[in-house]
Amino acid sequence: MLFSRRNLSLAAGMAAAVALTAGALIASTAEAAPAPAAIGANAPAFTGTTSNGETVSLADFAGKTVILEWTNDGCPFVKKHYADPPSNMQSLQKSATSDDIVWLSVISSRPGSQGHVTPAKANELTTTRGAAPSHVILDESGDIGRLFGAKTTPHMYIVTPEGKLVYDGAIDSISSARVDDIAKADNYVTAALADLDAGKPVATATSKPYGCAVKY
Repeated sequence: MLFSRRNLSLAAGMAAAVALTAGALIASTAEAAPAPAAIGANAPAFTGTTSNGETVSLADFAGKTVILEWTNDGCPFVKKHYADPPSNMQSLQKSATSDDIVWLSVISSRPGSQGHVTPAKANELTTTRGAAPSHVILDESGDIGRLFGAKTTPHMYIVTPEGKLVYDGAIDSISSARVDDIAKADNYVTAALADLDAGKPVATATSKPYGCAVKY
């Protein structure tokens, strides 16, 4: 009887361990984020809802250059680039959209976290800051942000008319929240657009993004 009980106890322990291991593997697989697209590869396909309740997909903008900007209005680094003056982000948006470039501002803050806004608040921010994105996408699930691997606000991406990802990184070269540093920095986004306009490969295709962590 003693031998039988020990065997039963051992078998039960092994079964529990196997179940825990399997459960951990399943959870790990379910939570694993897809690998972000590499420079030169196709940008991740996505569909999102805008602050105006429209459904938009990256495929809707085939044939046009697309800029994606991850944003969070409570982040000091975002405030730096939206400060008036110099209205850096607003000027970039207006310049890009005037050249028929699609500018998508993406908010991936989860509900209850810094930067999460209602559609009405998102539209209010666009108006009061004098911003000019083509669309503001509300990504409260974080699905679009994780597809791209967005890490910070701001975090910038550029997609060519052919759908290729050609820039991934910071907006500029000085990783501070000081407005005065904008004029001193090299703007990677404008430089990338100039290279594309000249028919050249983007010289600085990646850089380390800086800012507040995206609030997934």
